[in-house]
Amino acid sequence: MSFYDFSVKKRKGEELQLSTLKGKVVLVVNTATGCGFTPQYKGLEALYEKYRDKGFEILDFPCNQFGNQAPGGDEQIHAFCTLRYKTQFDQLKKVDVNGENEEPLFTFLKAAMPEEEVKGLKAKAAMKLVSKKSTSTQKPSDIKWNFTKFLVNREGEVVGRYNPTVEPEKIDGDIAALI
Repeated sequence: MSFYDFSVKKRKGEELQLSTLKGKVVLVVNTATGCGFTPQYKGLEALYEKYRDKGFEILDFPCNQFGNQAPGGDEQIHAFCTLRYKTQFDQLKKVDVNGENEEPLFTFLKAAMPEEEVKGLKAKAAMKLVSKKSTSTQKPSDIKWNFTKFLVNREGEVVGRYNPTVEPEKIDGDIAALI
């Protein structure tokens, strides 16, 4: 299977065939509205504004598996993101990213890029802390917390996995290289 073989549910329930994103650079992110990393929405929106006209998309999947930090329904999450962070990219349906009910796209992404590199003492300490709090992390390749990011190139290949401590601004160069 490839990235383009998947379909996911949009916020309002309709299907999004990922094959419609062929030729685009895509950043897939599991998000939450009540997380210490939630301010990363600002950086995600900045990347979106900078690159959307050059073939860049963000797939934002709210996820409530980590500390119940994405409460509320899909419309509430969307309203929060657009009002608080002025996001123009849409949020998709809330999903699980680990475990028996995980969204199949995340199964694929984790298999394609099972490890996320953590650089720096501060980042390592933060990831160790959140990993201890995560009750859904069972396997080494599982997502450890909200705001884990996967970068997909124009050919549908997963070329990067970034842990939650990596701010969107630090991914800019990787995106620019693919655009």
